[in-house]
Amino acid sequence: MSMFCYQCQEAAKNTGCSIKGVCGKEEKTSGLQDLLIYVLEGIAEVAEKSSDNFKRKHGVFLCQALFTTITNANFDDDAIAEVIGHGLRLREELKAEAGLSGSDSLGEAASWSPAGRDDYDAKSATVGVMSYDANEDLRSLKSLMLYGLKGIAAYADHASVLDYYDDDIFAFMVKALAAMQKSLGADELTGLVLGTGEIAVKTMALLDKANTTTYGNPEITEVNIGAGKNPGILISGHDLRDMAELLEQTQGTGVDVYTHCEMLPANYYPAFKKYDNLVGNYGNAWWKQKEEFASFGGPILMTTNCIVPFKDSSYADKFFTTGMAGYPGAKHIADRENGKAKDFSEIIELAKKCDAPAEIETGAIVGGFAHNQVLALADKVVEAVKAGAVKRFVVMAGCDGRHKGRKYFTEVAENLPSDAIILTAGCAKYRYNKLALGDIGGIPRVLDAGQCNDSYSLAVIALKLKEVFGLDDINDLPISFDIGWYEQKAVTVLLALLHLGVKGIRLGPTLPAFLTPNVAKVLVDNFDIKPTGEVKADIEAMMAGK
Repeated sequence: MSMFCYQCQEAAKNTGCSIKGVCGKEEKTSGLQDLLIYVLEGIAEVAEKSSDNFKRKHGVFLCQALFTTITNANFDDDAIAEVIGHGLRLREELKAEAGLSGSDSLGEAASWSPAGRDDYDAKSATVGVMSYDANEDLRSLKSLMLYGLKGIAAYADHASVLDYYDDDIFAFMVKALAAMQKSLGADELTGLVLGTGEIAVKTMALLDKANTTTYGNPEITEVNIGAGKNPGILISGHDLRDMAELLEQTQGTGVDVYTHCEMLPANYYPAFKKYDNLVGNYGNAWWKQKEEFASFGGPILMTTNCIVPFKDSSYADKFFTTGMAGYPGAKHIADRENGKAKDFSEIIELAKKCDAPAEIETGAIVGGFAHNQVLALADKVVEAVKAGAVKRFVVMAGCDGRHKGRKYFTEVAENLPSDAIILTAGCAKYRYNKLALGDIGGIPRVLDAGQCNDSYSLAVIALKLKEVFGLDDINDLPISFDIGWYEQKAVTVLLALLHLGVKGIRLGPTLPAFLTPNVAKVLVDNFDIKPTGEVKADIEAMMAGK
């Protein structure tokens, strides 16, 4: 194999990509990402032996670097190599401060030192998930933990951008990353995997606090999906601070701002709703971006994943990245310095020279049902349940993607009985959020809590309902989980739900390739995880609480 990657739902033949990633990732890019993770494991090995010298800046770097390796986040080999170099410098700094340089007690990942850039390619061929353990079940557990860590890293990075931190998160990342290079048994690794779920909940709660404290609690909002007459900038990804700074800098310039994909929920925040040049949302889920970016006509700002690789497109010279996102040839907006905002002036000036976006649809969609808003409606919701008007809540959060099997989620939404309400978060919503599904006594049948990280809101809602109904077990609620997954943040959400005790989750459109039959059996036996099946049968089972 020239490469091996099975971290996302598109893994070739649901086994793994071994020549080129289905995502578009080339062999060299894959190797550099594997090498970057190996360097992070080396930092963790040093940090375990010198915890007093491990500083917050090291924890933030671990998060940013892992974020770089998430599916569809960064395709720029030079940018990834630069992060590797930064990691090596931090590792050596830690070793020197702790007097560990040259120590025989350090593992190979803590000692590897390249003579030059050419050594990156040679070393990358010897590292990666296939090198973790000869036993495929142990390798599977390590992979599950690693991919959960990647999602945690993304959420912790977003929180740190808003100056919210939890050093316990960084400490666990050190412990888990260091474990990758150790010979551990199944019980120890299973414990670490479950610990990853616990830290996932803590991280998602931290990010929720960061977002809502900084920008206010999301409110029920009708979001325009048409196009205006002014030139515009399309912002995609997940980073709300980038959104805030872009809106501030475009105010009064004659340039409008449109959200795309996972930035749609930005329209729900009070801090952003005050800008009259925030027109609404343009387009759909990430995988349709080639056509939609072309029709938009103006510049696109990618703040995180998900980037769909492109060549010779009409928007190639209008495509910008920032943060941990990267694409070869794209202009990258530098990070903030000395507490100042990022400088988006180049994008704004380019937008002024572009035509207004071509309108691809009209109308509006409603969202903003994060936990604070739903709990404000709790009495109405509880009354509807007690009266029998609402028989079931179906959580259909997670990711969207190109897989043909994802039509399952649209068909489930279309065929659910009219007394069922869909709770959603993440880009999975685009499979059904524009369907005319109506409401139940004024409660919309699709309640969108926000981005994938806002899946935490759905957990808070469920736990509150458990309390209101006086139940001892969250699984006694009239709630079923029918989750679509694509990349590693969805793995994080899954592990968080397992930590909260949720059982009976349906996961699709395929089970992860990195779960061996034995590891999958453990999840089935302990948590009743099951693959999505035939639409009618799944609906009948969910409505029956099975």
